[in-house]
Amino acid sequence: MPRFTSLFQKFLFSYLIILMIPSIAGYVSYRTSIAVTQSMSIDNSVSQLQRSQEILERRMAEVEGFTRQLALNPDLQQLMNEKRQGEHVNVYGIANMVKQITPFSQTNDFLQHFYIYLNNYDVILTQGTVYVRPEHYYGTYHYSSLTLEQWRESILGSIHTSGMMPLQSFVNNGRETTVLTYMQSLPLDSFGDASPATVVILIDGRMISSLLAGLEDRYGGWAHISDDEGRTIGLRGISETGARELATTKMLDSTSRSQFFQDDLVITIRSEKTGWTYRAGIPREVLMANANQIKEMTWLVTGVALVLGLLAGLLLAYRNSAPINRLIGVMKEQFGKEPVRTGNAYDFLQGNISTMISSNRRLEQALQKQMPLVRDGFLRRLLAGEFHTPEEITTAAQQADTVFPSTSGYVGILRINGYTGMDSVDILNELAAARLILKQSLSVLAEQAHTIDLGSDALAFIWTAGDGSSGREPDYLRQELNEVLTELATRVYSDYKVSCTAAVGGIFHQLLDTSHAFEQARQTLDYAEPIGERHLLWYGDAPLETATYYYPLDVEQRLISTIRAGEPDEAARVLAAVIAENTEQRQLAQEMRQQLTGELKGTLLKLLDHQAFAQSEQLHELKQQIVDIPAGSALPLVQEELERVTDALCQIISSKKNHAHIQTVDRIRQVISEQYGDSELTLYRIAEQVGRPEKYISQLFKEVTGDNISDHLERVRMHHASALLSSEGCTVDDIAARVGYNSSHSFRRAFKRVMGVAPSAYRQSLQS
Repeated sequence: MPRFTSLFQKFLFSYLIILMIPSIAGYVSYRTSIAVTQSMSIDNSVSQLQRSQEILERRMAEVEGFTRQLALNPDLQQLMNEKRQGEHVNVYGIANMVKQITPFSQTNDFLQHFYIYLNNYDVILTQGTVYVRPEHYYGTYHYSSLTLEQWRESILGSIHTSGMMPLQSFVNNGRETTVLTYMQSLPLDSFGDASPATVVILIDGRMISSLLAGLEDRYGGWAHISDDEGRTIGLRGISETGARELATTKMLDSTSRSQFFQDDLVITIRSEKTGWTYRAGIPREVLMANANQIKEMTWLVTGVALVLGLLAGLLLAYRNSAPINRLIGVMKEQFGKEPVRTGNAYDFLQGNISTMISSNRRLEQALQKQMPLVRDGFLRRLLAGEFHTPEEITTAAQQADTVFPSTSGYVGILRINGYTGMDSVDILNELAAARLILKQSLSVLAEQAHTIDLGSDALAFIWTAGDGSSGREPDYLRQELNEVLTELATRVYSDYKVSCTAAVGGIFHQLLDTSHAFEQARQTLDYAEPIGERHLLWYGDAPLETATYYYPLDVEQRLISTIRAGEPDEAARVLAAVIAENTEQRQLAQEMRQQLTGELKGTLLKLLDHQAFAQSEQLHELKQQIVDIPAGSALPLVQEELERVTDALCQIISSKKNHAHIQTVDRIRQVISEQYGDSELTLYRIAEQVGRPEKYISQLFKEVTGDNISDHLERVRMHHASALLSSEGCTVDDIAARVGYNSSHSFRRAFKRVMGVAPSAYRQSLQS
């Protein structure tokens, strides 16, 4: 390339300038490495502290929940309320209570050591052991800093409401350890000088310390948790003296999340729920070690990038300049021109390419003359369904210079009236003129419509929604096209005395479906003559025979659920809705009616495998009754037979329900019906009001109704929301708050999940 070295040099120079960017980036990275490392360490430490906070608060919530379960325990309530008569002690009740509380220590490590003090009997109940005197318990387990009298007075003889004692030294069977103490008096609303019972939970300090192990293991630092009074709750990697100094020092800003103290970076977060303070410390040398690693890696990568970039610049400069040099050589051979040595190579190429374009304009004009034929062929292939992917349609449309503003629209057929059976030359000329009039008039009224001749007396059109209508509802698009076709028929008749009939297929939402819409238009046009339609007919307005029946999976599941819940009225309503849809809204062929009957019978046969029916004496009788329903009968007769079977199935379910279970389920429904507007209504709150454990009411409600409590609550809320949507005085945000949602976004998602449409669309459907 001796004659074109200047082009190579220009490419190489531009690449060398680009290579300077990594060098600058390396310097900036070095300058910001310390700040970035410190920020990452702070974020990681905060995340670690937050995880430890979440775990600890969740575990403490479990401890609080345990005391609430004890407060609801009827056996413990009976023991607390018993009056001691002399030396008489309810040995059986105490033993039973010990048996009940023992498993808690096996499933929750925070409950490995707890005891219950009964004031009336002056006994202490622990896991598997009963201490008939508190001093016996104190002899084995006691605080190092509390005497027996102090312990009896401050722990056993006081009222506690979620009381907490900070980390203290504790003697456990001769072995000294540290514990965090949680105290709760029973019942929960105790008042006065003493309570009937006191629950004391001793949490080993090592368990809390283990939650902070990640910070020490990762950074070699320390962590400390203190309550709102500065007392230690948990610590790791730091002594009690150091923690106390850290909590009392004035060198730390209490409002700052991260700051340096001595040789450590101290991270501080506070819990809004408990008021506890969580602190973590990262040694300064750890931060600097990471920064130094980043610095070394940055310079290494920058150096390697410069070397490789220089080699890549040489290669790219050659590769990019070589094709241009070869193109200049081709131009020289074809046009016999030498490029000006002192001029620009791009100017030489531009001049020759302009000459080529000018010389080929005649070819382009010839191609433009053929474009209508290409466009017509494309539209015919589109209506014939010869395309298989949207990409094929897009490519072919570009080649045919055809633009569709959107992928939704209608396909219709315009037939010229009054020329049936006429095929003379004069008649054909008149029809050609009439088709031309229709095409021009339609193009004026709807620029986005494309037309194709179907014969001497008919033409097809593809009408897509305009840019401003692509997101509208189908009813709006139909109204818009109806106005266009009505105006078209009026104009061509008043101006040219041309009468036409329009037949329009169903709406399509992607261009691949235009062939299906075209077939629907043809069917509608065939139906136009028998009913005497001379203007406009839409597919769907004619009672065409429906090819499929209506029985979706969600309706079948609803029918099964209502029968399993023993609700005959609801089951009959679902059946009636299915039969009405297939008789009033559809015209099913005999074969389709038989298949629908078979599907309904199959649903009931599947129900017989349910546990509630498997052992019923009526099982074989009901199965035979279902099988004997004739598939060829009219659907209303089939409905009557099916309703008899569903009534029998619901009666079996009802007979197996326990009266106590029904009362509990009714109570759950009542709570939900009365408090559905409370956003804090949870399974725990419902169980608290019903007086049963959460797991029990959840399983019972599922067994009796076949539904989850959360799903039932959601449906109740949506039922009331749908009623409120019928009122103009409530916005969607107001309705969301009134039915128990803190976020209108969550309400919209739930409403669409349950009702199948968005709240705004549901309100529009009610208004229409």
